[in-house]
Amino acid sequence: MNANWGGWGVAGALVLAAGGPAPRADAPQRPGGTTESAAEAATAAATASFGLPPLPLLPLPANARLDAPRIALGRKLFFDRRLSFNGTMSCAMCHVPEQGFTSHDSQTGIGIEGKSLRRNAPSLLNVAWQARLFHDGRESSLVTQAWLPLLHPDEMANPSIGHVLDRLRALPDYKGLFERAFEGAGPAMQTVAEAVAAFEATLVAANSRFDRWRYGAETTALSELEQEGFRLFSGKAGCTQCHGVGLTHALLADAGFHATGAGQALASARSFVVPLAPGVQTVVSNADLGAFASEWRPDLGRFEITLDPADRFAFKTPSLRNVAQTAPYMHDGSLPTLEAVVDFYDRGGGELASKSKRLRPLGLEAGEKQALVAFLRALDGSGLAGLVARSRPATGP
Repeated sequence: MNANWGGWGVAGALVLAAGGPAPRADAPQRPGGTTESAAEAATAAATASFGLPPLPLLPLPANARLDAPRIALGRKLFFDRRLSFNGTMSCAMCHVPEQGFTSHDSQTGIGIEGKSLRRNAPSLLNVAWQARLFHDGRESSLVTQAWLPLLHPDEMANPSIGHVLDRLRALPDYKGLFERAFEGAGPAMQTVAEAVAAFEATLVAANSRFDRWRYGAETTALSELEQEGFRLFSGKAGCTQCHGVGLTHALLADAGFHATGAGQALASARSFVVPLAPGVQTVVSNADLGAFASEWRPDLGRFEITLDPADRFAFKTPSLRNVAQTAPYMHDGSLPTLEAVVDFYDRGGGELASKSKRLRPLGLEAGEKQALVAFLRALDGSGLAGLVARSRPATGP
């Protein structure tokens, strides 16, 4: 990851997202209507990312940069349902701000016309720190990944790039927005992708109670139970083998791919949570669906990208930051709660002959499981509520 965003980098994006130094309509206001200073905005940005490792410069074209007009345009595109083929789906419908920029409502994503997608929607929080994107790591750039959901037949289902661009050019509320953000360039494959990437790069949520305890010398930031959970996390439970914690920062992910055995239940034993309405759902078994559903096939994970037999059933290690906000868990959403995740790893993972040799039964006692879950809940970023509020556009399209 070694290109840059016009010298700004994501640190610059955080300053801009916080309201300075470039002016923007939704910059934080002091009493009397004045915006906060660049220094104050920079301090807010540093606070938001406290505990995360230094951010490598992102793999973007040399002429790409993060600035307020591009971030605002990316925000508008992210929430715009008109960018799907039938005008019903937006990025934000699978990556819901109030749900940790994922979706709590079903095990896997719901696409166009209610189609069930193969995998759980990954959270976009701190996505700029991810070296590989998607559960199978198929993309390495926020820019290039932006088009995949727009063109996927089960997601936003557009027939072509040109179809999306023609629609954007015809929408009156986009008139002049691309030209202002991209020095005269209108809607194009690159400008659409760079704008969406610019917005996604601002979705930063760190400065958790754990960060302040470990890196900020706030000795009372974690309770005794949470501190015991961290000792288990880094000791008996072996979680730091994949979710590393450094001396000065913690991404809580290793950028690797591992086979845990999640999602390997026999097809006849599988069940699916089906949302019927907000807060209302039912459960159907694979047998219930047998008469009309396609045959269930195991997800081969990273192998589908590399064709390396060693990558069969391996999936990307997610960061555990804000993990309490991003249920359900695993690539297939098969574990509904943090308690279920701890139980899964306590058993040594799933039934898979080729699973990672790092996994073994842990023999955790009930109190130890409780402590682990308490620690995981202490990884929420302190500014999540404000980030959610800032992320939604002031008015819809």
